[in-house]
Amino acid sequence: MPGDFAGVLEILWVILTAMTPISELRGAIPLALFELGMSPVQAYLYSVIGNMLPVIPLLLFLEPVSTWLRRYRSFDRFFDWLFTRTRRYDARMEKYGALGLASFVAIPLPMTGAWTGCAVAFVFGIRFKYAFPTILAGVLVAGVIVTLWYLGVLVIL
Repeated sequence: MPGDFAGVLEILWVILTAMTPISELRGAIPLALFELGMSPVQAYLYSVIGNMLPVIPLLLFLEPVSTWLRRYRSFDRFFDWLFTRTRRYDARMEKYGALGLASFVAIPLPMTGAWTGCAVAFVFGIRFKYAFPTILAGVLVAGVIVTLWYLGVLVIL
């Protein structure tokens, strides 16, 4: 029985690591593989699950929270700056749409994961029913890339 509890804690550790905005599955997969000795399939599945858990609340609550924060002048200025700065890329988002968002999330580089994908969806007004499956597709692809890279199957220059 004590081994079962330790296994549950290890799974939770991977899921929680994947939920964080900085590490996401890029940190959770190597943790699961090398620190915890999980199989590649386990590492992938728990990391994807953890990475997707914050997506629903982020997609649903970024707009209401930003609207509430806009009551304060400093936040209102921040959101004006953010929208003005990011709307410069509106033509690209129009051209590539969901495919652009999925590929953005799928590229396993810093600041391109599910959290940032949710922010992009919010800024460009991509509705939940389009944003969620698009971000999921990106996370699934990123998970495969990261897993294969850490296993040495995929070489990224």
